[in-house]
Amino acid sequence: MQQIQHGKSDTENGLRDQVLRWKEKYDREYEALEWAEKTLEAERKTSTSTDSGSIEKQKRLKELNTYLGLTDVTGSGVIITVQDNTSSKLVTSGDLVHDGDLRAIVNEIKNIGADAISINGQRIVPSTVINCAGAIVQINGEAIGAPFVIEVIGSDYLNNLLRPGSWLYYMMEAGIDVDMKKSDNITIKKYNGVLTNKYLKNAE
Repeated sequence: MQQIQHGKSDTENGLRDQVLRWKEKYDREYEALEWAEKTLEAERKTSTSTDSGSIEKQKRLKELNTYLGLTDVTGSGVIITVQDNTSSKLVTSGDLVHDGDLRAIVNEIKNIGADAISINGQRIVPSTVINCAGAIVQINGEAIGAPFVIEVIGSDYLNNLLRPGSWLYYMMEAGIDVDMKKSDNITIKKYNGVLTNKYLKNAE
């Protein structure tokens, strides 16, 4: 019995030593990776600081990434909350926020030149689809429920979103609860899905 326990102890010690060796190897590789990333970043900054063309390209790339929703952005804007009208004794379809309402709101926000939009944490990108799936709304393929919190960064014309004739104004007139507040510190996270262009091809 003692021999079995001794053999088991040797096996455990051997496994422990192997784990420690792998951990040491991982730590070395991770340090090397960090060094390589820092070196690459330093070289990129050096090249862009001395090349006006590279600086312009970097600026354009940043703008494109923002447009495509591939980077987190922070700035001033508004936070709009829309939710179903539940005060009615008999809630009808007109008392509910539909996918068409959200599409109309997003289109108006885009038309005034906003830099970034999200709804309940879902970044709105060029390929975003907002549709109805039974009793819920789907955005970027994710199920979203009321209240709908729409965060908007940018544009000098955000107040126009509540002007008479706008879709939000129409919704308020219909009894939908709408609230819009200004904020100087809104952060909209990047889009985490996959951008597709299945219908596009290079022109010959």
